[in-house]
Amino acid sequence: MEFFTNINVLAYLVAYLVGAIPFGLVLAIIYAGVDVKSEGSKSIGATNVLRVVKQKDPKLAKKLGAATLALDALKGMVVVLIAMGMGYDASVLWGMAFFSVLGHCYSPYLKFEGGKGVATGVGVIAVLLPLEAVIGLFIWFAMAKFLKISSVSSLSGLIGAVVASFFIHPGLGEVNSQIPLILIAFLIFYKHIPNIIRLVKGEEKAAI
Repeated sequence: MEFFTNINVLAYLVAYLVGAIPFGLVLAIIYAGVDVKSEGSKSIGATNVLRVVKQKDPKLAKKLGAATLALDALKGMVVVLIAMGMGYDASVLWGMAFFSVLGHCYSPYLKFEGGKGVATGVGVIAVLLPLEAVIGLFIWFAMAKFLKISSVSSLSGLIGAVVASFFIHPGLGEVNSQIPLILIAFLIFYKHIPNIIRLVKGEEKAAI
């Protein structure tokens, strides 16, 4: 039982459960009366919320998409910021960051299904590596403007942030390893495998 009362384990559990909250699904059901888990890409993220709700109400779709994006980012940011204020060390903060993204991707509230982790990943990286987050967002914006393909833009921004971290914060400071950030990136890439397959086949459509 000591395992479950360990303060670090509890921090990871809280991060996972908060990260697992499916804001996109809840917002779409309450305000648009649609279940994003059964339509479009079946993801709970902002892109699918925008895509599915747009068929019913384009104006509402933009609002719900933006709200989903903000809330998915904030749920990762908030738990890490609170832990930071409580004095947790960097290794625990990065562990919480990973579990927040894991929770979004594999939510226990949705039978361990979920989204692709981009917004929640951006949220935790923005707190722990703000400069890298800005670089990643700049790349995302540039790719989105010219290619207008959500998956390509998101993954390009993520790659940019990870690569930048090796130069700006090698070893992630006190952690002395880039592994936590790489694990987050790997998880997000893994969830994008269907998109990557469609890209290779030339079937991935513009969604921005």
